[in-house]
Amino acid sequence: MTELLIKRLSETDADIPLPSYATEHAAGLDIRVNTDIEIAPGAVLLAPTGIAMEIPEGYEGQVRPRSGLAAKHGITCLNSPGTIDADYRGELKIILINHGKESVRFERGTRIAQLVISKYERVNIVETEELADSVRASGGFGHTGIH
Repeated sequence: MTELLIKRLSETDADIPLPSYATEHAAGLDIRVNTDIEIAPGAVLLAPTGIAMEIPEGYEGQVRPRSGLAAKHGITCLNSPGTIDADYRGELKIILINHGKESVRFERGTRIAQLVISKYERVNIVETEELADSVRASGGFGHTGIH
């Protein structure tokens, strides 16, 4: 099994659980905020977690919203999914936005986002004069309709 190394950035956060899977088949690790925060309607907040990670080479971390927060409070992650590269070693911070009509307060230790670790491949870029034909061709946004 692949390992994800996690470092607490402060001893005062030792009581906050490290990212973990809530259920046996969960794809995302729950991420918790390490301080009390409040997000006003329409506001964007960079929520601290107090942790840094060493993601294995060939993998990325994808930060995603928690569906319950989105459905109940209109809270979601901007730049979603946000990518954390394997060579980033700074604090994990979550970009939250409140699309709801009321301020939402989260206590220290609340699960605010999820993190999916995903394998990826890098590609070699080759400039060309021609691209292969396809059925879709250059059909863009909504070209297949809704029914």
